[in-house]
Amino acid sequence: MVNLTLKFAACLRAIDMKVSTAEVLDCVNHLKLIDVIDEDLFKTVLKTNFAKSRRDHRTFDHAYDLFFHQMNSNIRLEDIKANENLVAANEIDILQKECVDQLAANLEMDQINQALINFLSGEPLTYMKMLRELQTKIEVARVINSNLGQLTERLQIMLKINAIRNLIPQFSGGNFDMPGSNKQKRLNQRLEERLDNAYQLLVKEPVPENESLNVVTRNQKRSQKLGDIPFANLSQTQIEEMRETIRQLVRKLNDIVTLRFASRNKGILDIKKTLRKSAKYHGLPLELKFRNKPLRKGKIVALCDVSSSVWSAARFMLNMLYSLQDCFSKVKSYIFVAQVADVTDFFDRYDTNDAVEKILNEADIEYNVLTDYGATLLDFKTNYMNVLDKKTTLIIIGDGRSNYLNPREHILQDMREKVRRIIWLTPEPEKFWRTGDSQIMTYKTYCHELRVCRNLNQLNEFIEELVI
Repeated sequence: MVNLTLKFAACLRAIDMKVSTAEVLDCVNHLKLIDVIDEDLFKTVLKTNFAKSRRDHRTFDHAYDLFFHQMNSNIRLEDIKANENLVAANEIDILQKECVDQLAANLEMDQINQALINFLSGEPLTYMKMLRELQTKIEVARVINSNLGQLTERLQIMLKINAIRNLIPQFSGGNFDMPGSNKQKRLNQRLEERLDNAYQLLVKEPVPENESLNVVTRNQKRSQKLGDIPFANLSQTQIEEMRETIRQLVRKLNDIVTLRFASRNKGILDIKKTLRKSAKYHGLPLELKFRNKPLRKGKIVALCDVSSSVWSAARFMLNMLYSLQDCFSKVKSYIFVAQVADVTDFFDRYDTNDAVEKILNEADIEYNVLTDYGATLLDFKTNYMNVLDKKTTLIIIGDGRSNYLNPREHILQDMREKVRRIIWLTPEPEKFWRTGDSQIMTYKTYCHELRVCRNLNQLNEFIEELVI
């Protein structure tokens, strides 16, 4: 039982689930208290110990099914209960070992073939580690930001799976009309199923659950005139009207926040401080003291796409965020097309409206390149990851269109683990999220909130919820 749990924990670690030694020991102790023949109970104990959040449940279920059903068809719960050897020494197992050994002898044993041979033998760990490294691979070459290197390696694995599939009938007894061929037929079927599993692992990466994702596609409030006009359709006159409307909203929200912070001394009476102050009044509590409530100002980091398709909306969102700096402990802004630039200093040196205009012309990035969200996330992780912490709300502003380049969504997962929450604002309506080169459906799994924000009504509603 201990060895079985250790092997399963190793497979979970191979697909990037965090499993500690203490959790493995707890799981082993818990399994002693149940009837392991009851698979539902057995699986529940494993999941309780190893899946730390609901986001891990789908990945855990996938690994459990692979390890206990698809790969280890020779594991019997009766053997587990009796703590017997888990690999039953039956004839098919012997034939399988002979077949796999012959395959290994006739293949050029590089890293991929060795991992596939181990997989066919019922040891998926090497193959799963190789796939995990492939999925999180960062290309060294930065001249062409693409996922061609990863796709090439996937193609190599796929070709070697097919090569092994073609060799299997030669060593498993492919003539099923001969006497005793039923065993060979079952062996051939088992090896084919395992190769199918290897192929599915290669082409279909399990994504974490994100049932708590808040998707906001419609605004609830209605304002006059400008409220429903998309930012991209505003005339110069309407832009000036929009700025005045934003200023009015900013004043209103600043007043609300100021009153909220000013009322922090009207909470619960602090007896100790009141008694200490009463000493100078001969013990009379003439000066009441209340428990101070800490200011709950959040930290904002904005990562903004400034490509032509998004900039008309992003400029108003940045304008609003920086107009509300008093409501947050810190606001830092970064812009990108295919690389990231820190533009916080522009807002420190200039008026908000002037800063937004200068960013479009003077920031240290290349504007006339293809938008690449994967390269952007990699650049941010390399150079700016230290600005994120558990007090940070990361706001990503962009349409998620990455010109069919590598999205590198696993980096967004790393960012999610460091921040309080991730909010993605997109100017594109929901009906376009699954079209063309859009990666919104890929990225939304790693966000806490996904909002359509393409007019003043939607922007007002978002800012009010963010501040209040």
